[in-house]
Amino acid sequence: MATKKTPRKTKPATMHDVADVVLMLEKKASKKTKDGMARYGIPSDKAFGIPVGVLKQLAKSLGQSHALALALWQTGHYEARMLATFVDEAELVTPEQMERWCKDFDNWAICDTACFALFDRTPHAFKKVPTWAKSKEEFVKRAAFALLASLTVHAKSATDADFLRCLPLVEKAALDPRNFVKKSVNWALRSVGKRSLALNLAGIAVGERLAAHAEAAPRWVGKDALRELRSVSVQRRLSARKKSD
Repeated sequence: MATKKTPRKTKPATMHDVADVVLMLEKKASKKTKDGMARYGIPSDKAFGIPVGVLKQLAKSLGQSHALALALWQTGHYEARMLATFVDEAELVTPEQMERWCKDFDNWAICDTACFALFDRTPHAFKKVPTWAKSKEEFVKRAAFALLASLTVHAKSATDADFLRCLPLVEKAALDPRNFVKKSVNWALRSVGKRSLALNLAGIAVGERLAAHAEAAPRWVGKDALRELRSVSVQRRLSARKKSD
């Protein structure tokens, strides 16, 4: 379904040659940053070593450009692909592009950033969740739930029903013991359950079933999610929001 997304606040698009932008990235490279990437599970063989904050500043100076984003992604450089997610124009992103980029995900950082900074602002986002949730590829499957979690923030016009339809996918995927999958499933469950009182109740019900599961992965997903979904701060915020509606 198509949902109204929060527009990005960036300057009008300007055209830049991809080689010039890659040169900019090379000049901003930091050996210390690159050497530290491994601690966060990010491959550094195709990275320059640039903090995300610096990439976001560069994106603002470049402006939005779909053509530049596509070219940057094709370079294969980690930071170039991160930058591509910041400068791309969501309204021009096609389902086919989302599939191509998703298949290239090789770490949690590029997966989560693409979902939170770009994919969730496209009209194709909700349709990708069930598709990617079926994947056997670790980062494609992670993308399904990183995208779902991102939609809870940016899909302002989405209804509770849109998210309720996704909870069975969350519950099923919680059985996947792979670290990057189960963490994204947990993220999605917590995010959905914090969006409204109705979704909170539904999320708690899923969490309770998972917490009672015989297997370790779903038990962890459920127990960890329940701690937040039942917390005083979340309950107070949702109640206050309900009263103001």
